[in-house]
Amino acid sequence: MSAPRFTEELRRAYTGRRVLITGHTGFKGSWLTLWLAELGAEVTGLALPPETKPALFDVMALRERCQHVEGDIRDPESTARIVREVRPEFVFHLAAQSLVSRSYAEPLPTVQTNVLGTAALLEAIRLGGRPCAAVMVASDKCYENREWVWGYREDDALGGHDVYSGSKGAAEIITASYRRSFFPPARLCEHQVAIGSARAGNVIGGGDWADNRIVPDTIRALSAERLIPVRNPDAVRPWQHVLEPLGGYLLLGARLAAVGTKSPERYCEAWNFGPATESTRRVGELVEAIVGAWGKGNWEDQHDPSAPHEASTLRLAIEKSITQLGWTPTWGFEATVARTVEWYRLHASGGTGEELLELSIRQIQDYCGMFGQDGRERRDERGRTRA
Repeated sequence: MSAPRFTEELRRAYTGRRVLITGHTGFKGSWLTLWLAELGAEVTGLALPPETKPALFDVMALRERCQHVEGDIRDPESTARIVREVRPEFVFHLAAQSLVSRSYAEPLPTVQTNVLGTAALLEAIRLGGRPCAAVMVASDKCYENREWVWGYREDDALGGHDVYSGSKGAAEIITASYRRSFFPPARLCEHQVAIGSARAGNVIGGGDWADNRIVPDTIRALSAERLIPVRNPDAVRPWQHVLEPLGGYLLLGARLAAVGTKSPERYCEAWNFGPATESTRRVGELVEAIVGAWGKGNWEDQHDPSAPHEASTLRLAIEKSITQLGWTPTWGFEATVARTVEWYRLHASGGTGEELLELSIRQIQDYCGMFGQDGRERRDERGRTRA
């Protein structure tokens, strides 16, 4: 898909439309809120207050760009009330407990948020009884990780060693069960509720300040001119800029709403959004690339064999999204790191919220203007699609 067509289809889908985002105060949710506001959507966000200080949601003053509703996705009554009041034409479900490490310390809240919260939203959509296109956001960690060297496909087994991964696999099962029971794709013309799910790789980008994530940890250490602690330098992850999967979510939402297709029922299933093969790198490589873009810094291996288990290798297969959805990873590893560091350097140098907002909007515009370009180059070089 060309960049002009990508931009035109997103505007057709979302301009002037009512959109509900759960988890809009988080890292990915804040970027999605900004992007949809720039597209001219009427955005309502449902979430708990931002967890970090600073928080991207606050830095970019996103309360001014959406209807901000503080609430707990685990509360089925309040969630149903919000859905009734907003009457969303689109729903993007991002609310989650998103940290593997926290799931070891808080296993039950993780399950309650990720599984019961997903069920509460799906039930609210069911009770609402209105036409809707819903993108339920999961994680690449929803798969039963067998430490394979190849990427997991959408029909591979779900599971998870840790509670976070298990909760994401369970959320996917709940989503599929609701779709089959109440919103079967074959009867979409009757119930008019199209539900797809999205599984993204490890996202990075400006404005993430969560604890126990490698990029925020690295930036905090670089800003303080101290050694960067790296827990799992040899772990392999599919790194991608946050705008990559968000572009996929938006494109999937458009297809579910019959924008760019006459068969929206074909998209009521699971979709992977990850980087090209060359962007699946070791954690140590990512840290070295950030240090290089920052201009100075050093890191140390703090691997602890007694630490709770985390998968050592994780890759996603994305051929389905490329060939059937028209989505293509656009920014390679170097470009992803460069844009991430650009954002954090502006923040570290005292950039104002307005300046950071302008940079974020410019990065969204740059991404849209380049959409699909790198993907076409990879296909031309090898004569086949790389994923």
